[in-house]
Amino acid sequence: MGLNTLFKALSDGTRREILRRLAKGDMAAGEIAAAFDLSWPTISHHLSVLKDAGLVQDEKKGQYVIYSLNTTVFQDIAGWLLDLLETIREGQPAEKGGTEKNGK
Repeated sequence: MGLNTLFKALSDGTRREILRRLAKGDMAAGEIAAAFDLSWPTISHHLSVLKDAGLVQDEKKGQYVIYSLNTTVFQDIAGWLLDLLETIREGQPAEKGGTEKNGK
């Protein structure tokens, strides 16, 4: 998973809404498509982008394709964001009033 691919996938509102729906539980591709007023090829494209970014997984069950969140990627994103926030925090000047970092 490259961050550019990941952020591109997250940049679209429809894809973010698909992720919100999948956060509530696995869904068949047809259920996802039925939730949107978009053509099947458009939904298929969005699901493909999410899958390429590693955000969702699919599994064929009989005649259905079931999509689920790939929670490992979300843990990786959270870790990256926490690292970024820590870097930002370290770069900030000490607070006024003589308080140093780490409460010392």
